[in-house]
Formats: sequence, structure tokens, C-alpha cells
Amino acid sequence: MKFLISFSLAVLSFVALHAQEKVVPIKYGDMEQWVTRRIHESGIIGGNTKLLYELGPTQEIDGNVAYVNQGGSPWANSNVMAKVMGIVKTNTSVYPEKREEGGYCVRLETHIEKVKVLGLINITVLASGSMFLGDMKEPITGTKDGEKALNMGVPFTSRPKAVRYDYKVEMSGEPDRIRQTGFSRKETVPGQDCAIMTCLLQKRTEDKDGNIIAKRIGTAAVKYSRSEGWKNGVTYEIMYGDITGDSRYVPDLMKLGVGHYYARNKKGESVLIQETGWADAGEQPTHLILQFTSSLGGAFVGSPGNKLWVDNVSLVY
Repeated sequence: MKFLISFSLAVLSFVALHAQEKVVPIKYGDMEQWVTRRIHESGIIGGNTKLLYELGPTQEIDGNVAYVNQGGSPWANSNVMAKVMGIVKTNTSVYPEKREEGGYCVRLETHIEKVKVLGLINITVLASGSMFLGDMKEPITGTKDGEKALNMGVPFTSRPKAVRYDYKVEMSGEPDRIRQTGFSRKETVPGQDCAIMTCLLQKRTEDKDGNIIAKRIGTAAVKYSRSEGWKNGVTYEIMYGDITGDSRYVPDLMKLGVGHYYARNKKGESVLIQETGWADAGEQPTHLILQFTSSLGGAFVGSPGNKLWVDNVSLVY
């Protein structure tokens, strides 16, 4: 009898807890709508028409037009049009993909991108697939300081309990990563590659010089280091306040300044977000950063062949 009573109470508690949940999908986070861009690369490198994909209202855009987020979409990704020394080149590392059970997801992939014009330009770059809340400024004009084209994060004032999504992972199997920036030699970077998710709640201010100063309010991050089939509705708690004393704190994923993210200030200038400290756990954020990427280590670092699939991205309250 005691067992039955305890079991019944546990079931009721579980039901009550989940009945109180409020799950709020992030706009376009179901991956069902995509903008398809048709970019015409320069004739000197073959003149091919390449497809770039963006999360937003279903449509096609034909022409070498700098992209801005469509239909109120909060998402940007690493698919970009570049114009270097007058040559138009693209990179595609983010793709819509059909799921077996129906609908679409997104596939983020790490690969090598090359462009070679005899006597003019010879670039080999490692590009990882990345999808994030924010926007991208096009065209990219070089491989140096390319992260400054990213405007990372969106205005956000809520306090969710967790981030939830479906995912699948395929690892390259390589024991180390490589760094390939475009003009330098390929270098070996010790350590196995991982796919990662990073969710940060920040309280940002801007000083008189246009610097963006942030305090960290909420943190959730995870890395995937082995291949896995689809996991649906996986939930990661957002931890609030100073979490350095928490057993779940992982410095290389959660430390202040992680990601070296850039954002645009009120003058429209791209500046590094300076995370200067941990906010009190009860403070209200001003911005949300949420990023998925197929490789760990920053720009131009990773293992070709790494893949991360993501679907149904939501916040849980």
C-alpha cells in the first residue's frame, strides 16, 4: 500500500510539473520554411549558380543581392556571399533536409571551400556550418575578421527555464582538428572536434564610445562528441547567475566571453561583446544568444565531415 501511495504521488507530481510547462517555439525554428537564394559566381572561377539557404518565409531570390533577414526571421547562418578582389564566391554549409517522419530539419556541415584563379587568388578555407539568432552583413570581403560580419543575438527580456530541440550528430572520426584560414598553411589543432549548442542570456549596455558591455544572466551549453541518431525533445536547463561553483559548469563552453561574439552598436559599428561579469540570478536580460554549430574551436577550425542536424527549436517556461 505504501508503495502504491508513493508511486501515485510521484506520477501526480510528474504530471503536475509538466502541466505547468509552457513551450514557446522560436519563430521559424520548426525548419519548415526556407528562402532559397540563387547566387551567380564570377565567370573567372567558373560562373556557376550556387544555392544559399536561409530560414524565413518560403521564396526564391535570384541575383547577387546582399541578404537581410526576411519575414521577421530571427535566424542567420554561415551561408554567405563573398566578394573578394571583385570576385563573387559563395559558401554553403547549412542545408534544409527532409526527415524520414515528415517535414524538414536543418543540416550543419563542416567542409573545405576552395577558390583558385591562376596568378590572382588562391584560397582554401575550412568552413563549419553555423546557425544563430541574429543577422549577417553581406558581402563578406575577406577571411580576416570575418566574424565581425555577424550581429550575434536578438533583443530578449524573458527568463525561460530551458531550451529544447531535436538533434542528430555525425562525427568525422578524426582524432584532431585542422585550421585553414585561406592564405596560411593547414595546421593541426590538437583535440577531437565536437558539435555544440550555446544559449546565453545577457544584460547589455553601451558606453559613450560605442563599446557593448554585457553581464551574463543565464547559461546553457552542450557539446556532442560522438555520432548519435535522432533524439527528440531534448531539454537543457538554463542556469542563472554565477554558475562557476556549479558541478555542471564547463569552462570551455560557459566561461565569460566564450565565442568571442560580435554585435553592432547604435552607430552600426561591429564591436566585440565584452562580457565583464556574472549578473545576479534574478536580473532581467536584454538579449538572447542561441547558436548551433558543427565544429568547435572558432572560425576556420574543425574536422571536415562533421554534421549536426537540428529541428523544432523552442524555449521552455
